[in-house]
Amino acid sequence: MRTNLGQLLAVFPPQLRGLVAALPWERVEELRLRAGRPVEIVLHDGDCWLGGQGELLPDAKAAPPLSQQALAGCLELVTKSSLYALEEELRGGYVTIEGGHRVGLVGRAVVRDGKIHSLREIGGLNLRVAREVRGAADSLLPQLYDSGADWFYLTLLISPPRCGKTTLLRDLVRQVSDGTGRIRGRRVGLVDERSELAGVYRGVPQRDVGVRTDVLDACPKAQGIMLLLRSMSPEVVCADEIGRREDAEALEEALNAGVGVLTTAHAGSMEEVRERPHLRELMAAKVFQRVVLLSRREGVGTVEWVKESEEI
Repeated sequence: MRTNLGQLLAVFPPQLRGLVAALPWERVEELRLRAGRPVEIVLHDGDCWLGGQGELLPDAKAAPPLSQQALAGCLELVTKSSLYALEEELRGGYVTIEGGHRVGLVGRAVVRDGKIHSLREIGGLNLRVAREVRGAADSLLPQLYDSGADWFYLTLLISPPRCGKTTLLRDLVRQVSDGTGRIRGRRVGLVDERSELAGVYRGVPQRDVGVRTDVLDACPKAQGIMLLLRSMSPEVVCADEIGRREDAEALEEALNAGVGVLTTAHAGSMEEVRERPHLRELMAAKVFQRVVLLSRREGVGTVEWVKESEEI
């Protein structure tokens, strides 16, 4: 796993930086900072709280509350003192920082014409640590590739939250793009609507998504897929977390254009997939040739099964 600790510590003001520097960052998934409440640390194997000396505490009542001043200091560093310059990102509720790490924000929503325009009076931040696990897809990739036809199967990864879906998808994209010893590299069009896969910062992907990958950052999936099909002639398109009708229609356009597909959906089983109308339609139409179910049963990224369309 590759994480630049300096990039993470840079968003903490001095009064917090010393406390969090000694955290077991190799196990940290998220840091949740809420004004007037203790700092929550989400680890691979459970949650705990930040003590006054930087120690991990199991009981929130024993942890000191975070001051409004400390939260304001974090916000200033995250936004580089330009909160208003980030209004487009704030509409989505998060900011991507150097390294591809994502900082979610909550506060008072400014609503115009029934839509969220921005956020004010920020009351909480969630620093989500982005990681690359190179080789995470090593054992899965051969199951998604037809060596006789030199073709990647149209693949859907399904997973409950926090099961490594995005990390696995990122490594699949990298390997498809770069190629491996036995598989030639392909042009990949990646629609990164939530800036999680490539972690683009000032136009440059902070995560390794491959040398042949073209990234559309912060772009709605359906629109992005269609744009890539028209302008970048991808051999494979990739998007995270499909589910809306327009997403399904865009994937079908890619299929009709002879383009491979790698995508994901939140679900813990095929039953949950079929409860979502547009995914159910795609499954009924046998759009996906492979479906992969992930879990945390043996750790993050456990592959429970890989099924062919005939088995689904």
